[in-house]
Amino acid sequence: MSQALKVGIFGTIGLIVLAYFILKVEKWQLFGPRGERVQAAFASVAGLDDQASVRVAGVRVGRVDGIGLEGGQAIVTLLLERPVELRQGASAKISNLGILGDKFVVLDPGPPGAPPLQAGAVLPGEAPVSFDDALAKLDGLAGSLQETMGSISGGPEGSAIRRLLDSLEATSHEIRGLVADNRGQISTTVGHFAEVSGTLAAELPRLTAQMERLLGEVEAVVSENRGDLKATMGQVREATDGIRLSIDNLNDISGKIARGEGTVGKLINSDETHDQLVSALGTIESGVQELSDTLGRVKKYKLDLGFDTYWLESVEESRTAFSITLDPQTDRFYRLAVVDDPRGRVRSQTDVVTVTGPDGESATTTTRRVSIEDKVTLDAQFGFELGRGALFRAGLFESSGGAAFDYRLPSGAVSLSLEAFDFGREDDLDPHLRFITRWQLHPNIFLQGGVDDFLESDRESVFLGAGFRWSDDDLKYLLGSLPTTGF
Repeated sequence: MSQALKVGIFGTIGLIVLAYFILKVEKWQLFGPRGERVQAAFASVAGLDDQASVRVAGVRVGRVDGIGLEGGQAIVTLLLERPVELRQGASAKISNLGILGDKFVVLDPGPPGAPPLQAGAVLPGEAPVSFDDALAKLDGLAGSLQETMGSISGGPEGSAIRRLLDSLEATSHEIRGLVADNRGQISTTVGHFAEVSGTLAAELPRLTAQMERLLGEVEAVVSENRGDLKATMGQVREATDGIRLSIDNLNDISGKIARGEGTVGKLINSDETHDQLVSALGTIESGVQELSDTLGRVKKYKLDLGFDTYWLESVEESRTAFSITLDPQTDRFYRLAVVDDPRGRVRSQTDVVTVTGPDGESATTTTRRVSIEDKVTLDAQFGFELGRGALFRAGLFESSGGAAFDYRLPSGAVSLSLEAFDFGREDDLDPHLRFITRWQLHPNIFLQGGVDDFLESDRESVFLGAGFRWSDDDLKYLLGSLPTTGF
């Protein structure tokens, strides 16, 4: 096979993939629209674009297929690409994906148990509060605050504050008059207080006697428990003797060290022990030299770090991977990666339960549970060069066995990859195939796009994204460019 024929084949594949991307991104349907169309009426659809998504309980079920004006209201045509049972009482609402996200239509199918929606019915729509309305409310709040500040500062609106002060002054005059009118009752109340004071003076001697009796009882309790207090003091004295004995032992140990007795004493006072210690340090130094030689051999390996992400059109979420590539400067290389895929891995479990009734007949029930697990998977691959820009990889792809073929065009800026893995998927699914096209914009930056799992129409997805690659030289440059703290 000649070089021109290879380039022609890959060029044709690239054009087919590009055409497929255009059809998917622009959402063109060559064989006519699919699904059911429903219309909804809104007072305002500001910010809602054609082709915006339609969701039920957060799940995309269709898109906006046209916006028109009829009788002062916006009529939005909703193309439901998935079957949705609409009932009487169904409605539509415009919402945002986050604070600054795109707007989409939230479809409420209606209350459960209601009769089906009649054909051709127009759903009532609810639009969110617009940004202009929110600004108008903020403007009104600012005006109210301005009036309040003017009243406090004594400006033209200060009459309200002055009226309040006049009311307070009038109230104080009324209180003075009330006190003058009830002076006699206040005198009576003071007299009652005097009577209470006399009663307390008469009762204080009796209260004092009771307190004296209570103190006598406390003294009697202390006398009865004098023996226990003496025992407690004896225990404290024993603890003091133990502490004194420990101090004597420490003095004895320090004396032995000063006289050169024991291991620590010999280490401090013996020349022979000193020579042995110096010899041990020399042995450690030789070991350090051997370790340094080993690290020098490790420097021959080339280490690359990679990060890439792309947006999956079918699930409207992104797939992210962080990889480490070890190149021993030969025709082989090794790659490890951690992958976060929003679709995860499909797991199923079948439970078979057999129940025997009183009449002896058996009934078997089969239950199949399907769940999505392992959203974070692992790549562990080895690869080697085939020559002329071709590479072959094999190993783990997203925690499944597989292989891949990579080819870099002669220009060096564009590369094509075909990955095949997960050959034993459940439910008799075909192997997972992924076609990737990468365009190297910069030695460290690239764009990528392609189609994923294109053998299964239910899981097929177009993707677009970007990535970064850093070699060990790049990392050394970045670390060397960091500012020092000056310590």
